[in-house]
Amino acid sequence: MSPARIALLSVVVGSCSLGCSRSSPPTPFKEESAAREARPAAVMAPPEPAPAALEKARIGAIAPDFELPDLDGKPVKLSSFRGSPVVLEWFNPGCPFVKASHTKGSLVDAAARYAESGVVWLAINSGAPGKQGHGVEVNRAAKSSFKLDHPILLDETGRIGHAYGAAHTPHLFVIDAQGVLVYRGAIDNSPDAEGESPTGGKLVRYVDATFDDLKAGRPVATAETEAYGCSVKYGN
Repeated sequence: MSPARIALLSVVVGSCSLGCSRSSPPTPFKEESAAREARPAAVMAPPEPAPAALEKARIGAIAPDFELPDLDGKPVKLSSFRGSPVVLEWFNPGCPFVKASHTKGSLVDAAARYAESGVVWLAINSGAPGKQGHGVEVNRAAKSSFKLDHPILLDETGRIGHAYGAAHTPHLFVIDAQGVLVYRGAIDNSPDAEGESPTGGKLVRYVDATFDDLKAGRPVATAETEAYGCSVKYGN
C-alpha cells in the first residue's frame, strides 16, 4: 500500500474513533421528562367545609339563628332583631295561594300593620334555581306588585327552610321578643287563601291571635296549625 493511501486511512480511522467516543446529545423528550420531574407537585386546596347543620326549630325553644341575603345581596341576620317580635313568612311569588293571600286574603297589609307596633316581618323564599318563583327580578316584581316594604330573603339551598320545617307557601312562624318560636302554621283557617271559606264558618287569623296572647301575657292558645298552600320548591 502506498504511503499516501496509508495516511488517508489513518485519518478516517482517527475521525471515527473520535466521533464514536462522544456521547449523544439528550433528545427533546428526555429534556421534557427531566423538567417535569424537577417541577414541584401541585398542591390541591382542601375542599371548603359544608355549612354546619342547624338545629330543627321547635315550639317553645329559641328559634334557629340564620343569615340570608335580601334581594340586593345585603345579609340579614335573625338574631340582630332580638328584643323585637319577628314573623317569618315562607314566600313564593309564583304560588297562587301566595298571590291570593297578598291580594285578597289575610296577608294584605299584614306586615305593614304589624310594623307599626315594632314587629319585624321577613319573607323567605326557599325555592331552588330553576324552580317556580326563583330569581331576584321575579321577587322584586312581586314585592312591587304586592306593595311589600319588608325584606324578601333568598334561601336557595333550602337549608333554613328545612331547619324550620317550612312545607308550604305561605307558611308563617312567629318568634317572640326573647327569640322563642311561639307559633308555626297557616296564616288563617281559610284554605282558599282569600278568607272567604273559613273552616267552621268564622275566619281566624292565627298570627293575630298569637300576638293577642303575647300582648296579654298569656300562653299562646294555638301554637301550631297545618299550613296550606303550594309546596316549598326545594331543590332535589
